[in-house]
Amino acid sequence: MSNVTMRQLLEAGAHFGHRTRYWNPKMDSYIFGSRNKIHIINLEHTLPLLKDACSYVGKMAASGGRVLFVGTKRAAREAIEAEAQRCGMPFVSQRWLGGTLTNFKTIKGSIKRLHEMEKQVEDGTINRLSKKEQLLFQRELEKLRRSLGGIKDMPSLPDCLFVIDTGYEKIAVAEARKLGIPVVAVVDSNNDPELIDVVIPGNDDATRAIKVYSQCVADAIIEGRGSNSVAPREDAADAASAEDRGARRPRGPRKPAGRGEKAEG
Repeated sequence: MSNVTMRQLLEAGAHFGHRTRYWNPKMDSYIFGSRNKIHIINLEHTLPLLKDACSYVGKMAASGGRVLFVGTKRAAREAIEAEAQRCGMPFVSQRWLGGTLTNFKTIKGSIKRLHEMEKQVEDGTINRLSKKEQLLFQRELEKLRRSLGGIKDMPSLPDCLFVIDTGYEKIAVAEARKLGIPVVAVVDSNNDPELIDVVIPGNDDATRAIKVYSQCVADAIIEGRGSNSVAPREDAADAASAEDRGARRPRGPRKPAGRGEKAEG
C-alpha cells in the first residue's frame, strides 16, 4: 500500500523525539535510546506501523469511509490541508472548535450559514448591503472559512481521524474516543500511545516528517478509493451510535517485539 522507505523517514527527521525529561514512559517500547538528552525513536517500529496505518485508512476509504485529517499546529497546517484536499477528505488545519464531533448538530448549523454566505457572494446579493454591512459580512465569512472551511462538505461524522500530535490535539482525540471513532495518529515520545487506536511513533514537530506521514496516508486513501467502486457516503446518519462505531474499532497498536541496542547517551 505504501512505498515509504526508512531513508525517507531518516532524512525527514522522524526519529527525533523530545528531550528525555519530557518523555512519557508508555512510549518506552518505541524508543531506541537517547542522544544529547533527546530521545531517539526506533524507526524499525515506525516504518511497519506507518504502513499498517496506511493500510488501515486505505481499506476504510475503499469501503466508502471518511477520514478527517487533523493538524492545527503551525508545522502541520500546510501539509494537512494540502494532502487532505489531494485525496478529497475533510480536514481541520486551524483551530479545533470544541464540540466539532460531540456537538456536530450545532456545527452543521454553522456550516449551513457558511454555505449561505458563500452563495450570497456568488450571486451578488452582498452588493446590496451597505459598505459597513459588507465589511462585517466579509469578516464573519472569513472567520467561518478559517474554522469550518475544511469540513464544510462533510455531511456527517467521520469514520476515522488522522491526527498529528495527540497532545496538541487532545480535545479532538477525546471527542473521537467518546463517540467510538477510531484514531490514527502520530505519537511523539512525550505523548500517551494507549489513547490511540493505530499508533505511528515518530517526530510530530518536524514539517518534513509531517509531510511524509500525510502523503503516505493520502496516497493510501487515493489507492483505496481507486481499488473499489464504493463512493464516499454522502448522507450517513449524523449521530451513529457508539456501539455501531465501536464494532469498527481496530485492534490496539501492535507492540514491538523488543527494543534495539540503546545508543550511547
